Amino acid sequence: MKIEEYNPIKITAEMMRLLLSADPDEALVRSYLPTSRVLVCMSEGSDAEITTKECIGIALITSSGTLYELKNIAVSEQHQGKGLAKQLIAESVRLAKRLGGDRIEVGTGNSSLDQLALYQKCGFRMFEVVPGFFESYPEPIIENGIRCIDMVRLYAEL
Repeated sequence: MKIEEYNPIKITAEMMRLLLSADPDEALVRSYLPTSRVLVCMSEGSDAEITTKECIGIALITSSGTLYELKNIAVSEQHQGKGLAKQLIAESVRLAKRLGGDRIEVGTGNSSLDQLALYQKCGFRMFEVVPGFFESYPEPIIENGIRCIDMVRLYAEL
């Protein structure tokens, strides 16, 4: 498995499903997709004479000057727990630094306990809570028995 940059215009339905598993607001995802840097992790498999490629991880990064943001990151369910999200985050940090960034931020839900732990393990620190950010989503988000209402923002210096 190798993580590489991918053209945001060529996002496949499979990739969009992954992105929507991390952020179910499709209109919002489509709004930031065209200006994003895209990192994908493809898995190759073969069955006799057929070779298949499957997107098993994806990350979208946006920028404004030297500030970068990890807008979306997702790993397919069957590949979770294998360190792929950490690799995607590390590659996102490297990309932002290589492009001249001095800070990278990420936002996640107040109910996203595993993601909050993951980002902190990857060196991010909390700096802001955006009250009510997820209240406007078409469907309520429930994680870990908690309604996702607020966004927790984290950052890492590059």
